Amino acid sequence: MSQALFSSFDDFATDLQQRHAALMAAEPKLRIRERASRLGASEAALVAAGCGVTSHELSGTPQELFRQLGTLGEVMALSRNDWCVHERHGRYEDIHADGPVGMVLGPDIDLRMFFSHWRFAFAVTENGRDSIQFFDAEGIAVHKVYRTEHTDAAAWQTFVAAFARPARTVPQFETIAPQAESARAEDPAALRAAWLALDDTHAFFPMLRKFKVSRLGALYAAGPDLAQRVATDAVQTLLQRAAATGLSIMCFVGNRGMVQIHTGPVHKLVDTGPWFNVLDPRFNLHLLTSAIDSTWVVNKPTRDGWVTSLEVYNAAGDLIVQFFGERKPGKPELPAWRELLVDLCQEPLAA
Repeated sequence: MSQALFSSFDDFATDLQQRHAALMAAEPKLRIRERASRLGASEAALVAAGCGVTSHELSGTPQELFRQLGTLGEVMALSRNDWCVHERHGRYEDIHADGPVGMVLGPDIDLRMFFSHWRFAFAVTENGRDSIQFFDAEGIAVHKVYRTEHTDAAAWQTFVAAFARPARTVPQFETIAPQAESARAEDPAALRAAWLALDDTHAFFPMLRKFKVSRLGALYAAGPDLAQRVATDAVQTLLQRAAATGLSIMCFVGNRGMVQIHTGPVHKLVDTGPWFNVLDPRFNLHLLTSAIDSTWVVNKPTRDGWVTSLEVYNAAGDLIVQFFGERKPGKPELPAWRELLVDLCQEPLAA
C-alpha cells in the first residue's frame, strides 16, 4: 500500500504493524526481506513502522554518517543482494566519504559506496541486537552495521543520539530507473578489441557503459579465451580448493549502492541445502546456490599481467558474487589462483 495514502505517521505505522502481525502469526520464520515482499512493502517501510523491531530514523547524509562509523570500534559490516550475503568483522578505517562515490579501505572492512540513491538510515534493535541500517530510495537495504561485544558501547550511543531525527514522518519511496543497457553486444568485434586493450580492471565498467551492454552480455560476446562459461557449481569447487590449500582470495558481493570485499583465506565451509556458506570467525558468506544460472571465468589484461576472476550470475543476468585471487595494484595475480581458475576451464585462456 502506498505511503502517500496516510496522513500521519501513526496511521502508516498502525496499518503496517497490523498486517505484519497477521503475517507473522501465520508464518513466524520469515525473514524481514521476505515479510516485506509478502506485504507489498519495502524493508525500510517495515523498519520505519517498527514491525518486529524498534527503530529511530537518523538524519544527516549517508556521507556524514559514514565519516563517523570509525568511532564505533569493532563491528560487523553486512552487505547483500537477494542471492548472497557478505558479513565481515572489523573496524571502519581509512574512510573516504565526501562525494557520490566513497570507499572504506581498512584491512578488515573494505567497501565501495555509490551514494546516489541512498535515502534512509535507521538505528534498529531487533531481538536485542543493535544495528545501523541504510536503505536506498526504493527502501531496499544497501548496507548494515551491527554492534558486537567488541563495539564501543558508549560511542554507539553517542552516534545514535547525535543523528537521531526528533520527529517521525511517513517515508516516501520512489522507483529507481534501471540503467539503459543491452543484454547483447551490437558490435562483438569492437567490444573484444576494447577488452584486449584494457590495462586496468577498473576500466572494465566504463567499457561496458561505452558499449551500452550488460556485464553478462559482454561475457557472451568476448570469446572463450576472455570469458568462458564453466560448471555451475564451480564456486563450490573454488572455495573448497582455496580452503584446502590456504589460498588467499578476494570475495566481492554488491548491490546497486555498495560493494563489500573480503580479502584473505577461507576455512569452514558448510553446505545447508540451497545455501553454501563460509562460516569463519571474522568472515561469513551465504550463497543461494539454487539461484545460480551461469558461472564464468573472466580474463582481463592489465599493466600487471592477466587478471582472472570467477563470476556468478542468476537467470536475469544479475551478478551474484565475484572472486579474485588476493592482489594489489602493481603486483601480478597469484600463480596458484590462476592455476585454479585455468583448471576450471575446458578451453585455453588468453595469456
